[in-house]
Amino acid sequence: MIGVGKVKQYANVLDKPLSRGRQEVSLSAFAFLFSELVQYNQTQVDNITELERRLEDAGYAVGARVLELLCHREKGNRRETRLLGILSFIHSTVWKVLFGKVADSLEKGTEHEDEYMISEKELLVNRFISVPKDMGAFNCGAFVAGIVKGVLDNAGFPAVVTAHFVPIEGQQRPRTTILIKFSEEVLHREARLG
Repeated sequence: MIGVGKVKQYANVLDKPLSRGRQEVSLSAFAFLFSELVQYNQTQVDNITELERRLEDAGYAVGARVLELLCHREKGNRRETRLLGILSFIHSTVWKVLFGKVADSLEKGTEHEDEYMISEKELLVNRFISVPKDMGAFNCGAFVAGIVKGVLDNAGFPAVVTAHFVPIEGQQRPRTTILIKFSEEVLHREARLG
């Protein structure tokens, strides 16, 4: 008889524990689905800016759901209330759940007090995408920027989040930097808590 033994039943999907073993989605399946998402949206727009905005919107929905799920499973329904806490949560926990590793770096902007950057040497969504020359500086990292924005907005830290390529000397492919520019209300709230 197959399946002899007790199988734990969960009331809903949120109660199911996160897998600590192998990834649940294969890399090739993700790459195929993401490629289809990009191609579909490409047929719906007239320019690169609109395509990046549509990818950001798709990522935003993912970010909102990831925040809910991780807060429920990892933090006992508690949310971060401090700026550095939410940035660290995204840099480590969110990144690890989505991409299997912690982001390469989290840095504070040197020119502006309200800017932070999450950098990734080889962002997964840009790894298997070849951009035609006529599309110029199209960056699929807009999808990840949308995820970050979804997490931040739904955690109560409104920000403008954009993805940028940053050339690395001596390397063919540039790194991707997710630039986070927080709204004034976040900075004022952080100063009061400070």
